[in-house]
Amino acid sequence: MPATSNDVYYTWLGKDLRLHTCVVPRSSRSHIGAVANGRLQVHLHAPPAQGRANKELIQLIAKAFGVPKSAVTIAQGARTRNKTLRIDNPRTLPSNLG
Repeated sequence: MPATSNDVYYTWLGKDLRLHTCVVPRSSRSHIGAVANGRLQVHLHAPPAQGRANKELIQLIAKAFGVPKSAVTIAQGARTRNKTLRIDNPRTLPSNLG
């Protein structure tokens, strides 16, 4: 099956992963959602104020990929909903990353 724009929400940079996300703050619970418009939807309970949502995003992604929090950085979009994350040498991949 040919790739669609929804399939291209991550790229490999050697052993590191670049992940394109769309953050939805103030959700009822924190979880990784579906892919929409070429970005992985990440729902966060934290509000976007004072960097709380970014902190929670890093914790959630680090746990999902089996890396320490220090291995996850926000490469682009620290102050927007659309963020590009860099994950250094992920140990596990969520099933939807295939």
